[in-house]
Amino acid sequence: MPHIAIVTGGSQGFGKAVAAALVGRGWTVFIDGRVGRTLQAAVHTTGAVAIPGDVNDPVHRTALVEEARRRGGLDLLVNNASSLGATPLPNLEGYPLDDLRGLLETNVIAPLALTQSALPLLRVHLGAVVNVTSDAAVEGYAGWGGYGASKAALEQWSRVLSVEEPSVAVWWTDPGDMRTGMHQAAFPGEDISDRPLPETVVPAFLELLDRRPPSGRVVLRDLVPAEGGDAP
Repeated sequence: MPHIAIVTGGSQGFGKAVAAALVGRGWTVFIDGRVGRTLQAAVHTTGAVAIPGDVNDPVHRTALVEEARRRGGLDLLVNNASSLGATPLPNLEGYPLDDLRGLLETNVIAPLALTQSALPLLRVHLGAVVNVTSDAAVEGYAGWGGYGASKAALEQWSRVLSVEEPSVAVWWTDPGDMRTGMHQAAFPGEDISDRPLPETVVPAFLELLDRRPPSGRVVLRDLVPAEGGDAP
C-alpha cells in the first residue's frame, strides 16, 4: 500500500514542489487550494489528488482527513498553507489588528485543527507532521511582526505536540527564502530572481523524511549536501 500524505497549500510554490516529489516516490498525495484553475494545473503537473477548499473551513479540513482515511490512512501531514498577512508589510505600530486575527487563524489555528483531526491516523501509521515555518519566527525583521508572531506560535505548539505525541514525528521546518508568489508579495516591485526555486529545496525535505531525526526545528538548507559531497 502506498504511503499517503496531505499537503495543504499544495497548488503552488513549495507545497506543489513537495507534492510532485512525493508522487514521484509513489505516494498518494492530497493537495488543496482555493483557486480552481491553479489547483487543477497543479494536479496535472504533480499527479496529486485535489480536494478544493480553504484550510480555515472546518468542513474542508474534515474532508481532507476523511479522504485519507478512505484511502487507507495517513503517513504525513504537511501544514504548508500560510498567509503573509497585511501588505505592504506594516510595522507593528500600525498593524491592522483584524488582519492579525485572520493571520493567526490561518497560520496557527487552522494547522492545529487539521493536525487534531489527523492525529488518530498518524498515530496508527507512526507518521509525521511537518509544519512549515520561517526564520521570521525567531529573528526580528522590521515589518515582519505579524507574520513572525504567527510562525512563532506555530513553532511553540509544534514543540509541545512533539512532547505530547512521542509516536508521531513533529518537525517545524524552515525552507528559507524561495522564489514564490508569497515572497514576491512581501517585496512588491522587487526582483527576487536571486532566490532559489522551491524545487531546489525539495531534496532536503526528502532527506528529512528519509533520516527521520528526532522531532524538532529543522532548517532545510542544513540538510542539503554540499555540491560534490555528502550530507553531514
